[in-house]
Amino acid sequence: MTKTALITGATSGIGEATAYEFAKQGLNLILCGRRLERLNTIQKALERLTNVHVLNFDIRDKKATFDAIESLPQKFKQIDILINNAGNAHGLDPINEGSIDDWDAMMDINVKGLLYISKAVIPQMTERKSGHIINIGSSAGKEVYAKGNVYCASKHAVLAITEGMRIDLNPYGIKVGAVSPGLVETEFSKVRFKGDPIADNVYKGFKALEAKDIAEILYFVVSRPPHVNIADLLVFPTAQAKSGVVKKDL
Repeated sequence: MTKTALITGATSGIGEATAYEFAKQGLNLILCGRRLERLNTIQKALERLTNVHVLNFDIRDKKATFDAIESLPQKFKQIDILINNAGNAHGLDPINEGSIDDWDAMMDINVKGLLYISKAVIPQMTERKSGHIINIGSSAGKEVYAKGNVYCASKHAVLAITEGMRIDLNPYGIKVGAVSPGLVETEFSKVRFKGDPIADNVYKGFKALEAKDIAEILYFVVSRPPHVNIADLLVFPTAQAKSGVVKKDL
């Protein structure tokens, strides 16, 4: 039977690339995001490859999240794969100068939003005793760098939640893992720097990862045999050794 994957943050970056990769491989898709126009465009492009349903809501909104999952039509009710991709970074400030609004945005999306959507989907997986959850972490969840404080904290939380999920869902045979990218060239930096031109310099002088690189890795992870679970995967571009250590040809 063809599996169905739900992808959050599917309107751009890694989420959008994953939607294309999964569609190419024949998986049915539930695509979630805040930008309805983008969702509709992606749906139209992918419907020639597979069955696609879109859910337009903000995962920071607890009620909207549960209502969205409840609203799924019968043929999309069974979610086999959950890709918790939605996430963001706001600002790059020392802790004493950080914006509380930025902190709230990061914790609400990266941590609470991930928990809300997981809570809405997990019961059907435990009932069936099958399912696969992949949380998109970050190298920032493995180390803390200067001015990364709250963003790093949110991504450390994602990895802690992933480990907790894997332990708690183990009796049900549900696979749980995290894929944590380093520098990936997406809209991410433009959001983080709020449109400041400095965002254009983040990826200059070296070859960053592309969203499709992560999408291909995610398909590899979900296509392993039933007895294989990729629990924790950290991926850097070749030029990056760790946060702040990047070989640039300038």
